[in-house]
Amino acid sequence: MVTKRRPWTREELLVALGLYLRVPFGQISQRNPEIIRHAELLNRSPAALSMKMGNLASLDDSLDRSGLSNASKADREVWADLQSDWSATADAIAKATALIGGDPTGSEQLSEISASGEDVVVETKARRGQALFRATVLSAYQNRCCITGLSDSRLLTASHIVPWRTYSDIRLNPRKGLCLNALHDRAFDRGLITFDDDLRLVLSAQIESSSSTFFVASFADYEGKRMMQPEKFAPNLDFVRFHRERVFVG
Repeated sequence: MVTKRRPWTREELLVALGLYLRVPFGQISQRNPEIIRHAELLNRSPAALSMKMGNLASLDDSLDRSGLSNASKADREVWADLQSDWSATADAIAKATALIGGDPTGSEQLSEISASGEDVVVETKARRGQALFRATVLSAYQNRCCITGLSDSRLLTASHIVPWRTYSDIRLNPRKGLCLNALHDRAFDRGLITFDDDLRLVLSAQIESSSSTFFVASFADYEGKRMMQPEKFAPNLDFVRFHRERVFVG
C-alpha cells in the first residue's frame, strides 16, 4: 500500500532532485518507467514523485519552460544547496538514491576522469559525481551532440568547458558541460575547436587548413553554426570565454 500525504524527507527530496537532473523535462511523467521504479522504492505514487519533480523544475531558472508552482520550503532548501555546492549535493543524491536501492546515474557507465594525486575515497566520490554530471548534461541536450545532432549515447560525452581539474567548486555544474560526440569532445578538450559568445563553432588554424573529405564533413561543415541549445542548464558564457581564452589554440 502506497502511503499518501506524508511529509517528504530530505533524503526523498534528494532522490527526486537526482531524477529531475537526469530525466529530460518532457519525460517527467507518472508513466515514465524510471519514475515508476523509484516511486515504488520510495513508497510513493508515481504521480506524487513526478509532481515533486515538477515543483523542483519551477525553481530552475535555466529551464526553457516552466514547471509547477507549488515548491515547498524544503524543496527550496535542497535546490539552494545544489546551487551553492554541486559536488556535495551530487554526493548526497548518490547516497540517498543508493540507500533505497535506486540508481543515481540512470544505469550509465562511469566516465573516465583524471584524478591523479587523489586518494581512493576522493576518487570514488569524484567518479560518482562525474556520472551524475554526465547523466544531467546528456539529459539537458536530450541525448544529442550539440554540434552534429548525433543521438547514439554510446558515442556521446559530457564535455567539460572548463577542465575538470580547474576550479573544483564548479566542476559538477552542468552549465559548464556540453553534450558532444567522442570526436568533437576530443577536439574541444585539446583546444582545436571552441565557441564564440553567440555559441557558434570556431575552428583552430591548426586544423582549419586540412582539405580532406573527412575534415570537411566533421568540422568545416559546422564552422560558424550555432550549437543546439539544451532545454535546461545552458552553457555559462563566462565558462565559454574561459575555454576560448585559456584552452583554445587558435
